Amino acid sequence: MGASMCGHLLKAGFATTVFTRSREKAQGLLDQGAEWGATPREVAERSDVVFAIVGFPRDVRQVFLCPESGALAGSKPGNVLVDMTTSEPTLAVEIFEAARAKQVHALDAPVSGGDKGAREARLSIMIGGEAEVVEALQPCWQAMGKTIVHQGPAGCGQHTKMVNQTLISSLMIGMCEALIYGHRAGLNLETVLESVGSGAAGSWSLTNLGPRIIANNFDPGFFVEHFVKDLGIALAESKRMGLSMPGLALAEQLYLSVQAKGWGKLGTHALTLALAEMSGFEWTSRETSNPVATVARR
Repeated sequence: MGASMCGHLLKAGFATTVFTRSREKAQGLLDQGAEWGATPREVAERSDVVFAIVGFPRDVRQVFLCPESGALAGSKPGNVLVDMTTSEPTLAVEIFEAARAKQVHALDAPVSGGDKGAREARLSIMIGGEAEVVEALQPCWQAMGKTIVHQGPAGCGQHTKMVNQTLISSLMIGMCEALIYGHRAGLNLETVLESVGSGAAGSWSLTNLGPRIIANNFDPGFFVEHFVKDLGIALAESKRMGLSMPGLALAEQLYLSVQAKGWGKLGTHALTLALAEMSGFEWTSRETSNPVATVARR
């Protein structure tokens, strides 16, 4: 997702310096005119605004707050640090406070829309931080996304993403169970999607991931292991607020089972594989000599 998002900024005319753990992954962006920075600190030293989208809160902390190589260490007063990772609201506030101590601005701006949304610049961007800073970056947001909403102070972007992930968690269970049901009932799942996708049961996940399930394609738009991380954050925040979230807890347990089976690098729709196993069969939506369980473990 990050490569697509950075590519849109380049096409919009922004001078860009990039850092990734392996330079090879940035080669496409370098070929488009981006410059290379050896560390997040070096990127910040050459930039007015630093965007990051990584995997886990520990990565966010390393990218922004590492005393030696982090982006904050290389920032000058007036710079803006933007974390677009789905991460912990408390960490977003910590980064904001650390940045403010150096007269640097910080925003938390997680996104929804998956790999397709990133490629098509149609992401939903949910932003926490100072309103005037959010407004100043409108040309950047518009290059990457379609729905751009300031949600409130630091941490509110991450809290909004937890709402998003809580919504998706139960929806994914329902979608995967429904397609398994339709398959075992002998239905043509493509015509089933045609009927139900345009009605009250329709959703982004059904439209975009349903066909991938039917085609036995479990390549990731969003990794299972990252979704497990998100559900854990949402549950921890719920506990802190004194909330009982049984649906969210069930989703976390089911996705932990997917990860435990070695499918953490597959897409979130790989929940279908685990649910099918619970019913005693390997998922394959069509008569084929290439069972998806083999594909999933490749």
